[in-house]
Amino acid sequence: MPSEGIKVVSENRKAFHDYFIEDRIEAGIILTGTEIKSIRNGRVNLKDSYAHLDNGEVWVYQMHISPYEQGNRFNHDPLRPRKLLLHRSEISKLVGKIQQQGLTLIPIKIYLKKGLAKVELGVAQGKKNYDKRQALAEREGKRDIERALKDHNKSY
Repeated sequence: MPSEGIKVVSENRKAFHDYFIEDRIEAGIILTGTEIKSIRNGRVNLKDSYAHLDNGEVWVYQMHISPYEQGNRFNHDPLRPRKLLLHRSEISKLVGKIQQQGLTLIPIKIYLKKGLAKVELGVAQGKKNYDKRQALAEREGKRDIERALKDHNKSY
């Protein structure tokens, strides 16, 4: 994905810890006026959010968009379900993957692309505890190797 005109607002780092991300899809999102202003200010949290298919439509739940400070009575419910915009063919592919393979949809990041808010969805499979421990051990091993190489290069 080229980085021209793209500003990442929020990432869901916990998703990479808890899930194996098998596929990624870009989707638009339907927002109110004060929600897009809060997103532009970076006041979004994707930590416990997930997406679900309902009657051929994709909705994202538990995505927290903080109320806009100057929004007064026009503000929104921070945790309301929001509809995602996908083509019918993309939705039918997702239905097949989710129902047959037991996968789930997780919002990975939200970003602004040419002034429009976009959500990157990950088609994910949950990790077991031993998978998480193994990933943590691999990451620590890489860190130790990098540290050893850095110390070795300093001595020369």
